[in-house]
Amino acid sequence: MTLEAEFAGTGKDPWGNERAGFSAKAALDRRDFGLVWNAALETGGVLVGEKVEIAIELEAVKKVAATTVAA
Repeated sequence: MTLEAEFAGTGKDPWGNERAGFSAKAALDRRDFGLVWNAALETGGVLVGEKVEIAIELEAVKKVAATTVAA
């Protein structure tokens, strides 16, 4: 599966940590994975759609190198 990803930028949080934001989207057909069950509704149509949309919002925090204290 291919995700359409976007870099949202970087910035510092209130504690001085560097953060980066990303978002990604993808869509798939659940039948491609063998998920074919469904049920007809009284009003027409079906209970479960075939298209599944995936959305990811990610925020990463840059790890700060540990400092050593001389004794």
